Amino acid sequence: MIDKISEKIRNLRKEQNLTLKDLSEKTGLSVSFLSQVERGSSSLAITSLKKIADALNVPMSYFFKNFDNHKFLVKSSEQKPFKIEGSNSEFIRLSGNFPDRILEAIIVTIPPGEKHGHKFNHPGEEFIYVLEGLLLVNLDGKDYIVKAGDSIHYPSEITHLWINPLEKNTKILSILTPVIF
Repeated sequence: MIDKISEKIRNLRKEQNLTLKDLSEKTGLSVSFLSQVERGSSSLAITSLKKIADALNVPMSYFFKNFDNHKFLVKSSEQKPFKIEGSNSEFIRLSGNFPDRILEAIIVTIPPGEKHGHKFNHPGEEFIYVLEGLLLVNLDGKDYIVKAGDSIHYPSEITHLWINPLEKNTKILSILTPVIF
């Protein structure tokens, strides 16, 4: 268990481009102690782990989560299209699956001349990249034309609606929060 915690501390510190000295300054723990912790050669009091977690901006529970039952990689062969009742759009889920994820990545294909859903809002953010076709995005009554290769990013609290005004499918990559699938 301590080996996994040590590894997570070291990986997080490096991901955040912090030196042991930087982490020492943020936690008040000595560089030599932190080095021993990262090597797994020192035991770690819960109070010290709390200081390290705070300095690395993660909850303490992060160090105890088991990522062995994760699904980070989603192969193209596993990406199956599906529909949702009340929508003519087709969806392909791209996101991995692991505890506490906050992003949802999906490919949405909107048929010719169709609205995607209805005007609504919800907590979070939405990022849309048009892969094929053109998308008319209505944000709180204002229309934005998003062509293939263009993107739009907005807070989902704004009332929004997507429309495919073309006579062919529009395909988009949508990345949003919170997780919906």
